Amino acid sequence: MPLNEFSLIERFFANHSQRNDLVLGIGDDAAIVEVPKDHQLVISSDTLVEGVHFLPNIPPRALGHKALAVNLSDLAAMGAEPRWATLSISLPSLDEQWLAEFSAGLFELAEFFNVALIGGDTTRGPLSITITIHGVIPKDKALLRSSAMPGDWLYVTGSIGGSNLALQSLLDEDFAHEYQQHFNKDQQQAHLDKHYFPQPRVLAGYGLRGVANAVIDISDGLYGDLRHILKASDCDAKLWLEKLPVVEGLEQFLGREQALKMALCGGEDYELCFTVPEANKGSLDIALSYSGVNHQCVGQLSRGDGQIELLEHGQAKAIELPISWDHFTTSA
Repeated sequence: MPLNEFSLIERFFANHSQRNDLVLGIGDDAAIVEVPKDHQLVISSDTLVEGVHFLPNIPPRALGHKALAVNLSDLAAMGAEPRWATLSISLPSLDEQWLAEFSAGLFELAEFFNVALIGGDTTRGPLSITITIHGVIPKDKALLRSSAMPGDWLYVTGSIGGSNLALQSLLDEDFAHEYQQHFNKDQQQAHLDKHYFPQPRVLAGYGLRGVANAVIDISDGLYGDLRHILKASDCDAKLWLEKLPVVEGLEQFLGREQALKMALCGGEDYELCFTVPEANKGSLDIALSYSGVNHQCVGQLSRGDGQIELLEHGQAKAIELPISWDHFTTSA
């Protein structure tokens, strides 16, 4: 029997992860969940559109993972615990093999973070995925962009630049040829995994509660995302370029300035950028020790209006940086 909308949902998306706080899941007009006492609900939503957010030939398992990961990254930046998600997907046709792989990637990550899929919608149309993630956080403990203070130290988790490096190798054959000559197979796979299977820093978000002042996830590039913190908090920042955790080998491949441009503006790293006051700096290592992610101090904040000063070993460094991605001002 050919698949219809309801059999599609039943076969690929219903009856997967369950939670004790899920009162009513997929199968009715709406889901019902229990929010724990003295907690607040945290909600984020992202839409991924073919040709805008992902290439047409992306492996469906990677797309399932990434669609959920970008939402989990938003909750990580708030310090929230992810619990439930809804999925709305527009499909040009019903491809059972594609759906099986897509749902496998989605649920593999959902089960790792104990996230239950509780509803959504399916429709026919250009390939587009919208996930809304719901989480909880103890009351008034959320990490905000607007809470940075002058004097805070600026940090970044993990490494930056690897995702965009992989993307450029997928987009440009000449770039890909040189890239493959410079990086070994393991490095190439690590970059591709960073792009296709980003790892949201949820555990790091937990550790930063009560330690960090302000947090944002790095989706559009460190330079642009940092400015969101600075503008919301009325701060400026000195960014120490020699301290940036640029992905290994990038500078040797592209040269110093081009490597910095990719690391600062490439985007889709899904690491965390955060600020920590002097009083909490000594406890940061312990706070993040169980998250399994490295962190690097890359600058310091001062009072201001959202400006970033680039410094190299204490000296001002002039680099012409591209603007951050904006769907309505940036050409694809």
